[in-house]
Amino acid sequence: MSANARFRSALLQPNPFSDILGQEQVKRSLKSALLANRNILIVGPAGVGKTTLAKSVAKILPKDPEGKPAPFIRLQGSPDLTVEDMLGDIDPIKALKYGPLSSEAFSPGKIFKADGGVLFFDELNRAPEKLQNALLEVLEEHIATLGTYEVDFPVNFIFIATMNPYDASTEKISDVLLDRFDVVYMSYPETREIEKSIVKMKAPVVEGVLFPEPLLDLTVLFVRSLRENSILEKVPSVRATIGLHQRAQSNAALESRKTVEFKDIEEAIISVLAHRMTLKPSAKYLQSPREFVEEQLARFKDKNNVQKDAQKGGLR
Repeated sequence: MSANARFRSALLQPNPFSDILGQEQVKRSLKSALLANRNILIVGPAGVGKTTLAKSVAKILPKDPEGKPAPFIRLQGSPDLTVEDMLGDIDPIKALKYGPLSSEAFSPGKIFKADGGVLFFDELNRAPEKLQNALLEVLEEHIATLGTYEVDFPVNFIFIATMNPYDASTEKISDVLLDRFDVVYMSYPETREIEKSIVKMKAPVVEGVLFPEPLLDLTVLFVRSLRENSILEKVPSVRATIGLHQRAQSNAALESRKTVEFKDIEEAIISVLAHRMTLKPSAKYLQSPREFVEEQLARFKDKNNVQKDAQKGGLR
């Protein structure tokens, strides 16, 4: 069976992307786009698992003849990222030796290292216009041009990019570049139970400190309630829930306790959550994110009958 046939067979399995919990429609759309050999743009807020999903694609690609896993090459979108970073450049020393237009003088960039694997471009909408234009040429014609030096582009890779639509400090992606992608939309975990499972799977564990299940329920519920608040323009991601889980354990450990109490979570909330949120213009001049979090926590505790010093469950 060819490598391509093995990859297609893996995609047709019930759940090839087991690292991602939930998101069934997202995974189905991704499989469909991959089977059709499309370039993929995953659009979603920070912290929903876009990078993990892209890495999962590389994991199911066949290994090379030496048994090495398929490469996963990452480009991080940034105003400082140059075409040379992506494609490569002419080595001046080799140019003097072999000639400026010789293939020996060309030092390949990251994009050539993705042959047989995944080229992952994180935050495509942070890439400057010049780099987007170079990428368009690569995706359309498999040719890379550096000044007067034209490089044929014989490599074969899966191209997956991501974009955070809520990030304002970005470049506009041209319509002609967007036209080269199929877009997969990804959002926060669908249910509280899925988010709890993600936290249990991803959160580093502080050894010897138990995090009671009822307290985890409250932690996830509070973060999810903030996402539904109409005053917020930017909301906390699953990383915030994971951060609260770990910081609460650390706070308990600092008190030489083996079990997390609600006050351990409460102590970490400002540090973990306040900077991860942005209030809408109509509200941000009335209170700071810290004041907003404190107000929402007080309401949450009252609504859910949470005692400040609650233990092993946090409920009266």
